[in-house]
Amino acid sequence: MSAGPAPDSRVDERLGRLVRRVQADARVPAVSAALHRADRPLWSCTVGETGTDSPLGPGTQFRIGSVTKTFTAALTLQCRDDGLLDLDDPVGRHLDLPAHGELTVRRLLSHTAGLQREPFGDVWDSLRAPDADQLVAELDRAERVLPTARRFHYSNLGLAVLGQLVARLRGESWAQALTERILTPLALTDTTVTPRPTAATGFLVDAYSDEAHPEPPTDFGAVGPAAQLWSTATDMARWAAFLADPAALDPTGTVLAPATLDEMRWPLTTTDETLWGAGFGLGLILIPQGERVMHVGHDGAMPGFLAGVYGRRGGDGTAGAMGAAVLGSSGTAAELFDLPHRLLAAAVEHDPAEIEPWRPGAPAPAALRGVLGRWWGEGFEYVFSWRDGALRASGAGDAAGRPPAIFTPLPDQPDVFRTASGREVGELLRLTRDEAGAVVRMHWATYRFTRHQETFEGYDFRAGS
Repeated sequence: MSAGPAPDSRVDERLGRLVRRVQADARVPAVSAALHRADRPLWSCTVGETGTDSPLGPGTQFRIGSVTKTFTAALTLQCRDDGLLDLDDPVGRHLDLPAHGELTVRRLLSHTAGLQREPFGDVWDSLRAPDADQLVAELDRAERVLPTARRFHYSNLGLAVLGQLVARLRGESWAQALTERILTPLALTDTTVTPRPTAATGFLVDAYSDEAHPEPPTDFGAVGPAAQLWSTATDMARWAAFLADPAALDPTGTVLAPATLDEMRWPLTTTDETLWGAGFGLGLILIPQGERVMHVGHDGAMPGFLAGVYGRRGGDGTAGAMGAAVLGSSGTAAELFDLPHRLLAAAVEHDPAEIEPWRPGAPAPAALRGVLGRWWGEGFEYVFSWRDGALRASGAGDAAGRPPAIFTPLPDQPDVFRTASGREVGELLRLTRDEAGAVVRMHWATYRFTRHQETFEGYDFRAGS
């Protein structure tokens, strides 16, 4: 993947100013931000001091907290793709658990299992996390605080259990599986389970003075798959870009197939039943931005550190493999969570991706040329077309930017197609031909489509009969 020209220096300064403003206003000892996109060189910005003898720079590590969950989710989906589990398996089918073994992998990934938030005990008082044996042994002392599938309820414990599941299925530690199966293939060389000596110190900044007090270092033990990792903004911007556009960074699907990321990004629940401002998929937070734009990723918080890591999908001007990361060394500067979204939006507004010119392509196959054009179904008009080597359909009144339905032929039935994406995904499109071979009628998801507007009983307004 080759990067294009550098952005205008005014854009670079605009992005940097956003970072400097948040660092100053939110009083964050150190902030590191980065923006990854396929058509430009990597952009990064650091402001502040590490709190150590090491200078702050793009290679400075910060704790990324719950962004770790996105890696554990990816490892779990890898196990599914390799045939080691089904997402609807009860986790107890693969782990010997004293309780909660009936909870499914899918429910744990989407935080809809109802499991309590933390492991048994006052972990945040003692700052002593359980080891693997203790985590499992004490599961019978953990509550299911809500009925399964009732609603979103965030659970570090649930992701910790999935980390144990990955280790069990792979026959190695969660950390080994992570390094071998994600970090190394994607060249995330600055992402580690334990901090390097040059890592930034995390602080709690006093609300009423300028004192910044260092937070104690913590090892999350068996809860590590939920919040353990350390990384850099540049690594995390690359990871965010992968979550949004995996084919650009992993064209062979070594880590995950694009279809699997599509599955992870599909919203399974909202995180708030009244605002509907965010959703949750399989390990990923989904934040709509309007105009068919979605930011996908995760936030993270650990004592002394906050992180926001999001990739951008959809919308005019969005570049391929576009991701932003903001890492900070304050445990209370919530403004850091909004900053990656602002950086992504500003980059698109002030330095949009180039508009690719249209070029003529191959014609539609002869057998499908009679399908192209306008059809009517359920009283509404649709347009069928041939674009980019595939049959597709859109409603004549669809809003600009709404993705079309795209069809793929069934290999053993030349006049039957499967809807691969868009409206009615998964449903069949069947063509009916007359004696001369012309397509005179179609059925899509069993609904009849005709060249003229007709009632359900077949009254043709144009023919008057």
